[in-house]
Amino acid sequence: MINIKENVLQFEEKFNYSLNKEKLKKTSVQVVAVTKNRSVQLTKELVQEGFYHLAENRPEGLLEKQNELNNQNIIWHFIGNLQTRKVKKIINHIDFLHSLDRLSLAKEINNRAEDRVSCFVQVNVSGEGSKSGVHPEQLEKFILQLSEYPKIHIIGLMTMAPLTDDENAIRNVFSTLKICQRKIAQKKLSYAPCAELSMGMSGDYQIAIEEGATYIRIGSLFFQE
Repeated sequence: MINIKENVLQFEEKFNYSLNKEKLKKTSVQVVAVTKNRSVQLTKELVQEGFYHLAENRPEGLLEKQNELNNQNIIWHFIGNLQTRKVKKIINHIDFLHSLDRLSLAKEINNRAEDRVSCFVQVNVSGEGSKSGVHPEQLEKFILQLSEYPKIHIIGLMTMAPLTDDENAIRNVFSTLKICQRKIAQKKLSYAPCAELSMGMSGDYQIAIEEGATYIRIGSLFFQE
């Protein structure tokens, strides 16, 4: 049986340790609870524990949870690949998009969004074929092209580390994304302040915090039995 309260306590103990180790305030790193494929009841329990930033990866799951929870305090994140044809379903129902990775998606968002959308550009730092994202060498060109779309607001970059026990490989991916973020931020683009880093999940968020993550995406740790 899944005990959300106990799982949250265990997570927060390690999370707070990581923050203290890096001399960071709790507000320095935003925890985004990944509730994809989880029941509405379990999601409600997580919200009751004070987690209001929720992430879904399917339009259907997002809209179902929004309808069932009906909580104005929840801040909604969309993670994972967003098909261009599904943009119209969700773009005016989310607060953050973590997976902007192509101009066709930016164009569709610009056409469908009522207000500016806070986006993370997804970067494929590891170079794995199974992962989406802009190649680091193409990142600057891609972001400059986004100036054509006034509804796109690039708040930061996102990446996923490879599934490996090699801590150095994981750390290298996160530190590389930090370098990319700094380069874009230094350009002082009004539409792309790029101050944030969305990186780190249940298995590697502590390394991500050490490397400068400002948003971490936590799912399985909250729902383990």
